Formats: sequence, structure tokens, C-alpha cells
Amino acid sequence: MNDPTSAQAEGRTVLLRGGEVHSPADPFATAMVVERGTVAWVGSEGAADSFADGVDEVVHLDGALVTPAFTDAHVHTTATGLALTGLDLAGARTLADALGRVRAYAEAHPDDRILLGHGWDASGWPEGRPPTRAELDEAAGRRPLYLTRIDVHSAVVTTALLDLVPGVAEMAGRHVVSAAAPLTGAAHHAVRAAARAAVTARQRTDAQRAALARAASLGIGSVHECAGPDISAEDDLTGLLRLAAEEPGPRVFGYWAEAAASAADLDKVRDLGALGAAGDLFVDGSLGSHTAHLHEPYADAPHTGTAHLDAAAVAAHVIACTEAGLQAGFHAIGDAAVTTVVEGVRAAADKVGLARVRAARHRVEHAEMLTPETIAAFAELGLTASVQPAFDAAWGGETGMYAQRLGPERARTLNPFAALLRAGVPLALGSDSPVTPLDPWGTVRAAAFHRTPEHRVSARAAFIAHTRGGWRAIGRDDAGVLVPGAPADYAVWRTGELVVQVPDTRVADWSTDPRSGTPGLPDLTPGGQLPVCVRTVVAGRTVHLRPDE
Repeated sequence: MNDPTSAQAEGRTVLLRGGEVHSPADPFATAMVVERGTVAWVGSEGAADSFADGVDEVVHLDGALVTPAFTDAHVHTTATGLALTGLDLAGARTLADALGRVRAYAEAHPDDRILLGHGWDASGWPEGRPPTRAELDEAAGRRPLYLTRIDVHSAVVTTALLDLVPGVAEMAGRHVVSAAAPLTGAAHHAVRAAARAAVTARQRTDAQRAALARAASLGIGSVHECAGPDISAEDDLTGLLRLAAEEPGPRVFGYWAEAAASAADLDKVRDLGALGAAGDLFVDGSLGSHTAHLHEPYADAPHTGTAHLDAAAVAAHVIACTEAGLQAGFHAIGDAAVTTVVEGVRAAADKVGLARVRAARHRVEHAEMLTPETIAAFAELGLTASVQPAFDAAWGGETGMYAQRLGPERARTLNPFAALLRAGVPLALGSDSPVTPLDPWGTVRAAAFHRTPEHRVSARAAFIAHTRGGWRAIGRDDAGVLVPGAPADYAVWRTGELVVQVPDTRVADWSTDPRSGTPGLPDLTPGGQLPVCVRTVVAGRTVHLRPDE
């Protein structure tokens, strides 16, 4: 395949030919013309000859697949970059392994003011517990250390870090006294702020670049940054948006998760350049940290989690955002939290009108514990479900973390993607990186091969939710698809034979018959090799080119 980097910029006209172009405009398309950052034409190889003399460059695809670039609808960019470039415990298989990695990292970074790490998950360790403060103190050499659990809703820290946060003992209560349980709630937010303050502007920018480069290398053309006062900082969001505007890379659409009681409270959201007061505006926490808000107690803890907002606060926020012309959105995982969101949004619709609420396309992030009643309410209220199929791949199944926390019966109800689609609820897929890695084809596979078969969706439905769905979630219906007039955001892939797959595991459900009239996708059967991205293009400009191409 020839190198079109110089031609793949805004203002140039490029003909791509000799491949497979995934387009609903023509399920048999093998060629595409891009002009001034926009898809100008898709069609057959024979018809492409008429364009060959009027373009700046001809790209010979050599049988490669061209698809819309993916949109990851829930990302924490700086945290992703810090995990990519720093101490990542996601691969630790035992407590001893995690402590060994902490010790090695501390020895290799003697000048860091605070050691930062992410990704531990004791639910899969044979020891069945996180490290104690004494163990971390020893491994880190008595230095300040902040380690987030994989869900980022709790953390373990060293005594030296606690000493830097006045009053944290009162915030954490028994958690500090015991020196064994991870920090949650206000105490976690306080130590996270201290750790975040230790990251220099250069470290932050380097982390953001690393995260966006990784996204581009995976065929991701845009990300939704879910920022907010409890999880990042204003300068983190504005710096990221500025970086994305100034340097070639994926598009970044920002959200700022701060509750509003009136439209005047939303001036900051506009000033920051965010699309809405949405993303991780916490109604509850997470299942792994026992902070998701449930109607019934956890199977492995004698409580129902943590509620951060009630229905009245949700309603006030939705009313303020709707009247200001901005998106509202909430983080809600537990069934009680989802109920709170539904009750609040319905109360807002009663106040400002259902049509206005639906038109605003408000969002709910994660939405894992749904019932038929809350699914119907999502459809009625026009709520977009921003979901992460990799959560089920990581923690679903009869013996996974979900089953540990909820028991097998409740665990089987989680992440009901098929029921959401049947009800007409818009889906946007994402990773919540660094909670689960940036991995778009893996995400599509996880939705198509959900651990609970009745929740599976077709690979095509999952693919649409991970491309066009992300654009629709920000109010754009003209993007995320390769048709004339759409933004030229696309990826080129080396892959095997293309197939059409429905949500089942029977061989008969896989088809390569072109008479289906449906654009094919790579075979995503678990265990098989996923497609390899050789190029990612955003607005007609190449933002990733595989070195060996």
C-alpha cells in the first residue's frame, strides 16, 4: 500500500481503491473519494476509473478494509496516558506481584514527588484482598503513593500520602483507622486531589499525547473526555482540548461533570469548552468498590452502597441543562442509582416538557443494572446509554466480580444491550479507559459475545454503536458513517474474511454471502485475531500510519 500521508490532509482530494469500503450507501463498495476532509463518493472499482485523473493522490488499498473511525464515548485521557507511561497494575495476577511492581517502580523513579499507579483488582487475586497500608509503605520505601483500583472509585495509599492531606482521617473514618480498606468517597477525592496536584503540566501533556496516540493507532477517530471536579481539573480539560485542536490526532469532545441548580451555574461548562454538564456526574459509585447504589444489599457486604445525588438534584440539573441548551448526563451503575436518574429526568420532563428533554439527548454513563421498567423509561425520555461492553468481558460470568458482589441471579441481569436496542434506546460504546483498555474491536466483540447470551447484539449493531452511536450521542447525525457528505474520519484495516453475524454463536449465523446486501465486518469469534489498524484519518488528515505500511 502506498503512503498517502502528504495527500491525506484537508484541502486535498484522494481516491482510495482496491479494498472493501464499509458503507451503507453501497454494501459492495470497493472505492472511496475524499475531498477537503469530507467523503465525496463511494462506489465500485470500475466506476473509480472516472475519478483517477482528477485527484491529488490514488491510494491502492491492496484488499484492506476501510471503516468509519471508532468513537470511544467514555475516556479519561490523562489518566489513560499516565497508566500507559507509568505504573499499571492491570496485569498483576497476585497481591505479591502487585507489591513487586510497586517496589520496582519506586526504585526506578527516585525523583517522583508522588508515585502514581492504577489498575489493581483484588477480586481476581488468590489472596482476595488489596494491599494493606503497611505493605505499601514498605514497597514504596515510605514515599507518597496513590494506587487506584481498576474502577477508579477507590484507592489504596501510603501513610506518607495521607500525611500530605489534612483532615483525611475525619473524612475516611474507619478506613484510615483500619489501615486495610481502600479509601472511598470524600477521603478518596481528597487524596486524589493531592496526587493530581503532583503531576506537572509537562507530565500531563505528555500523558495526553500518549493516550491520543494510542487511540489513533487503534482506529479511534474521536473520544469523549469525561472530566469533572472530582476526577480531574479544569486546566486538565482545557489543556486537552487545546492540544487536540493544535496537533493532529483524534477529535476530543469534552464533558464537565458538575451539578447545576440553575442555567447560570452552567457558565463554567461553556467557558471550559465542554459540550455539557455530563459524563461522570456521580449518582453512585462502582460495583467493584461496593459503592454502586443498590435497591437490595450486596451479596458480599451488608449495605446498599452510596448515593451521591437524589431525584430532586437530578431533576434540577436536567432542567438547568435543558433550558441552557446543553446536555446533562450522569454516572449511574446500581439499580437504585438508575431509578434515581429516571425519576429525576421524568420530573424534569414534567417541568420543561418531554419533547425538550428528548431533544437534548441527555446521557447516562454505564447504566449497568437496568430493569424492564428503567429500560422503557430510557426510551421514553430519549436518554442515550453510554455503555462499556468490556466490563462484562472482564467481570461478568458465573464466577466473576459481578457474581461475587451481587450473586449469580442479579449478575446475569447486568448490561442488557439487546433489551436496550429492542426498546429503541440509543447506544454509544466506550471503554472508560483506563478502567478497561482502549480496544474498539475488542469492545464490539464483547457486545456480540456477551457472557449472558440473551444480552448479545449483532456485531453490526455493536459496530454502529461504536462508530455512529458516539456521534449521535453528541447530537451529530451526519457523522460516523462513510457516505457522501460525512466527515472523512476513517480507518484502514488488515483483516481476514468479512462476515455478517447475528447475536448468537451458531455457525449458521455467520455468512459471507454477498446477496445479504449488508456490509461485512471482520470475524470477531472469541480467540480469533482482531483486525490490525494500518491508518487512521480524521477530517481527511492521517493521524496514524503503521510504520511498516
